Amino acid sequence: MPLTTAHAAALTSMVGAIHARSAEDLRHLDPGVEPRNLGADLWLRPATTTEVSEIVAYCHRHRIGVVPHGGRTGLSGGAISHAGEVVISLERFTDCMVDPVSRTAVVGAGVRLSTLAEQAAAAGLSTGVDLGARDSATLGGMVSTNAGGISAFRHGTLRERVLGLEAVLPDGRVLSELGQVVKRNEGLGIERLLVGAEGTLGIITRVSLSLVPLDGPVATALVALPDLESAVRLVTTALGSTHATPAALEFMSGNHTRAVCRDLRYTELEDLARTPFQLLVEMTAASPTTAESSLMALLESGASEGWITDASVAQNEEQRQRFWRVREDWAVDRERPGGLWYDISVPLSRLVAYVHAVAARLAAHDPSLAIYLLGHLADGNLHLTVNADHPITERYEEIAGIVTAGLTELGGSYSAEHGIGHEKKATLERWIHPTKRQLMRDIKALIDPHGIFNRGKVIPD
Repeated sequence: MPLTTAHAAALTSMVGAIHARSAEDLRHLDPGVEPRNLGADLWLRPATTTEVSEIVAYCHRHRIGVVPHGGRTGLSGGAISHAGEVVISLERFTDCMVDPVSRTAVVGAGVRLSTLAEQAAAAGLSTGVDLGARDSATLGGMVSTNAGGISAFRHGTLRERVLGLEAVLPDGRVLSELGQVVKRNEGLGIERLLVGAEGTLGIITRVSLSLVPLDGPVATALVALPDLESAVRLVTTALGSTHATPAALEFMSGNHTRAVCRDLRYTELEDLARTPFQLLVEMTAASPTTAESSLMALLESGASEGWITDASVAQNEEQRQRFWRVREDWAVDRERPGGLWYDISVPLSRLVAYVHAVAARLAAHDPSLAIYLLGHLADGNLHLTVNADHPITERYEEIAGIVTAGLTELGGSYSAEHGIGHEKKATLERWIHPTKRQLMRDIKALIDPHGIFNRGKVIPD
């Protein structure tokens, strides 16, 4: 049911007309990754927690659906909105305070990851989390989806980085737990429920985070591998390095790398890209010499063992950034649009068996399908894309069962770092343990009895 004129006027008055957009106005805004993000009847841009609380309390009284928005970079449909709903954008929550002594930061939900990273770096610190959407992704959304990314194997996901948060609950009450210490045992950790809840239990307005020391100099190489087994062995060896620390161990299938090199005309990498798999290796140490020598020792060891068939070592920052562009670019989507994207994780010791098994299942199901792999290999997280020579978006659920089968038994996950949202809800329903299913429903009913927050997302039906 569309939002009434009276409701729209009342809600708009809470932020001012300049910070509100109607459904018609939303047609001219960038919806982000998911075209359906801006399907709501009203979009509001409050500036304070009090304003968010007033908006939510009104929606609670009148049973109006609410969808929180951050940078709109989510890949699971967690920000999709519909007619009759109100979007609350947190983009004006941009306060950012870094405490270099305590190694903490308190940030507004609308602060972009790259902004926090820059301010932390000025104090010799790092966010401890990094991902490709760093220039658009906001901390509120990242905490809501428990983002992982490149550094999770070292510093954990955002669940491990969050010290506390402030949030507005579905009835308008404010939960304020902005502690800035690691040791804080003050009863039930209610605020922890909101980390990874994807806006179904509360709208995060501020977050306190622990920071880590900034990495030293890095040495980077793009490495060609003959098979998956070699990739796992090289990663395991890198993790055991005693003189330098792996800063990144990013995995790619050769068909992905070849697509990027074709599209970006990286001709100097074409020979390396012809191999079955590649690994972007980055080592960090206190000095450039130690980082470089540790990287070269790793490459020499891998080559002598037959795990490495070719390698290119970055000679400068420009070449390093080209290697990272190979990893983070999605040229496959431009070459073969309409593919299916899955985000899974599996223990490293079982990754080879899983990939071989899923490839065999897909080939038996439909030999016309092609698999492309990207991954944060050290923590077993794979982004698996299934494409054909024509769009196959309508086949998501059909293929999802094949891709996610057996993951739970392997100790893995069918939703590694991008949340459940709308897209993976059917998969969750398929594999979730019955006890967890009921507890999720019970918690949602307790905190949001009218079901106004992010309807139809995450929580089992």
